[in-house]
Amino acid sequence: MDSKANKKVVTLPDFLTVRELADVLGVSPIDVIKELMNNGIMANINQQLDYETAAIVAEEMGFEAQPEAPPAAVEEVEIIPTPLKERLYEGEAPENLRPRPPVVTMLGHVDHGKTSLLDVIRHTNVAASEAGGITQHIGAYQVEHKGKKITFLDTPGHEAFTAMRARGAQGADIAVLVVAADDGVMPQTLEAIDHARAAQVPIIVAINKMDKPNANPERVKEQLSEAGLGLEEWGGNVICVLVSAKEKTGIEELLDSILLVADLAEIKANPDRPAVGTVIEAKLDKTRGPSATLLVQNGTLREGDSLVIDDIYGRVRAMFNERGERLKEAPPSTPVVVLGLSGVPRAGDIFEVVEDERTARAIAAQRAEEKERKAARPARVLSLEELYARMEAGQVKELRLILKTDVQGAIEPVVSSLEKLSRDELKVKFIRTGTGNITESDIMLAVASKAIVIGFNVEVDPAARIMAEAEGVDVRLYDVIYRLIEDVDKALKGLLEPTYEELITGRAEVRAVFTIPRVGNVAGVYVTEGLLSRNSLARVKRDGQVIYEGRVASLKRFAEDVKEVKAGFECGVGLEGFGDFKEGDIIELYRKEKVS
Repeated sequence: MDSKANKKVVTLPDFLTVRELADVLGVSPIDVIKELMNNGIMANINQQLDYETAAIVAEEMGFEAQPEAPPAAVEEVEIIPTPLKERLYEGEAPENLRPRPPVVTMLGHVDHGKTSLLDVIRHTNVAASEAGGITQHIGAYQVEHKGKKITFLDTPGHEAFTAMRARGAQGADIAVLVVAADDGVMPQTLEAIDHARAAQVPIIVAINKMDKPNANPERVKEQLSEAGLGLEEWGGNVICVLVSAKEKTGIEELLDSILLVADLAEIKANPDRPAVGTVIEAKLDKTRGPSATLLVQNGTLREGDSLVIDDIYGRVRAMFNERGERLKEAPPSTPVVVLGLSGVPRAGDIFEVVEDERTARAIAAQRAEEKERKAARPARVLSLEELYARMEAGQVKELRLILKTDVQGAIEPVVSSLEKLSRDELKVKFIRTGTGNITESDIMLAVASKAIVIGFNVEVDPAARIMAEAEGVDVRLYDVIYRLIEDVDKALKGLLEPTYEELITGRAEVRAVFTIPRVGNVAGVYVTEGLLSRNSLARVKRDGQVIYEGRVASLKRFAEDVKEVKAGFECGVGLEGFGDFKEGDIIELYRKEKVS
């Protein structure tokens, strides 16, 4: 007789409340709460339960539980992120698209003159008011050159640029890489190049501080070439302009170059549709309430429009340009400050105009509810183990890697060895290579690019480790090169097995042996540490030697079946397929946890 055949099967999600579980089972919430109490869990009707707890309650109440199948369509699994601009304009009829101003971001090493350059371009004095001349916030400004508009994002460097992109946003069409002629290429310059490439935006190099007596643009060009940037004058396609923000020279040429690259890129949008775009910055104003700088990327934003940004909704009560002038409408590529939001959104969030405020409120409420439901879920890890399955499903075409080694000489052999493993259906691509410990910047780039971080003879900075765990980034450390190559090779072939470690959950000492008719021998034990639980993995040790490995079949206290017994209590233990107990045996319970 199969008892399972008489049980009704119920499908349970990863997380649900006591009330929701009662609805699924068709019982009173009070009965569910009582069953939880029997299992030592005090819960109220709105308490959230994980799948394992809910499944135990369901089975105790005569149901057979099975996990809910994950949604197939909304998997965030692609290793090659589609640029936001492609997603914003897909589905637009070509005849509806009109040229729009390019959106430009300034990237580069700290204090190489990004803000000073923007200051000259927009004829205002922002840099003098900022601490140490270093940008303190993200702003957006629009200028006109030869009758054409250009929008500039004034970011505090590539960290903000990437943080926005990691959340699915990509505001910029062109990246201007600012390099000081006296300092040359610095570590942050190289990182900025990596981030711009990963964002799939064209790069224009502006070699700044040409007024300095020790300016050496040729050395800078050589360094950029070594970093993989093919400059036009050396047969590549990257435009390089010599400028001086202090002397205001080369600015015209830089703006001309931006318009030239924009023309070649055919930057267009549909102005005759509801607006959609990106949040550049947001703050809470004491007098005006929440306000946000929005960059309109497609459509036209108008005063009175209802919009939704993640789980925030609002109606555009007023909007202003960077000079504080009130606007009635904002066409594509226009940055505007908007009032009338229900809260303060995050930089990088996507906004979209909807039919009315009621619709916006409903969408925001639904997203807030979904966010709460998912809050307790672990971060989704993009790991080597998952790679083959995703490739087979057509979700992955590149294995993107960030490689950090202890010495420069170790980079080349690792890169060449791994690139040889590339196959037609799955290429190995390095997003960044470098020396030194794995940093937060590496993890941010991995999040934005859906990459795996590999370290060879290096460590992970504490802050980077915390970020990697929170964001679900797979960080793998090696000290032997062939193991590194072997793991990647196995991952590409679908042969890489995850690594597990054992965690001891409880120990008990056998103090008596009982024979039960039709059952066999059962051990009377005293729990010395931890917790004994039914169905747990178990091993029996005698004189330090393991004589059995299996599972706990039964657990009894005073002839009653129980689910678990804590340290300091006695109980009866039955093991699957084992009865050769002796007094003094140690029963050890454990679980296996995946560590890589």
